[in-house]
Amino acid sequence: MRTRTTTAAALLTTATLFLSACGGSSDGSSDKDVIEGADTSTTPSASPTPTAPADGIDRPRVKLPAGDIMVFDPETTGDSRTNAVLRDNAEYLRAIDEAIDDQNPKSEALSFYSKDASYLASVEWVGGFVKDGNTVTGTVRYFDRKVAFSKDGSAGLTYCADESKGFTKDIKTGKVDVTPVSKNSYVFYNERLRKNKAGVWQTTMSSSERGSEVCQP
Repeated sequence: MRTRTTTAAALLTTATLFLSACGGSSDGSSDKDVIEGADTSTTPSASPTPTAPADGIDRPRVKLPAGDIMVFDPETTGDSRTNAVLRDNAEYLRAIDEAIDDQNPKSEALSFYSKDASYLASVEWVGGFVKDGNTVTGTVRYFDRKVAFSKDGSAGLTYCADESKGFTKDIKTGKVDVTPVSKNSYVFYNERLRKNKAGVWQTTMSSSERGSEVCQP
């Protein structure tokens, strides 16, 4: 099983993501303060980023690792603004997996689709994979993706992740760490996004609850 989550220390500093087997807790972080240097995810697919939207934004090309499949449900809705949030968040999640496989914590796509606490946390989390010599494989399904817009212009995004078929893999040996399915294979995420001057919805903070009853099958 593989996961994104935040440590309790993130409540006092910035959000810090770490690897977890089947453990985890519900933690949070804030995007109220701008962090210096940090301003700089229903069809399975392991192919490069889908055709870029006609919004005039020059987006980085994101390519998932071989054998890595990310499913997003829903991918789109009947609202163009909501679709933009869902698209850019999906690309952020894809960028994380790409950075893990490339063993590059400071990839262009990560800084393109995230900032502040989420960017710094993602860099550290990907760094954990680099240190352990691991990448990701299998299928992770992100479902019940719901967007709500705030008066300050930001967007709140909640969704569930089914990691029951997503695993870590040793890069050198190719051995996959297959973990048993349990209630902790399902994670609830609550994220905040803000639209930058270029028109990209960047993820700025994320909190999670592993084993959440909301996401159980």
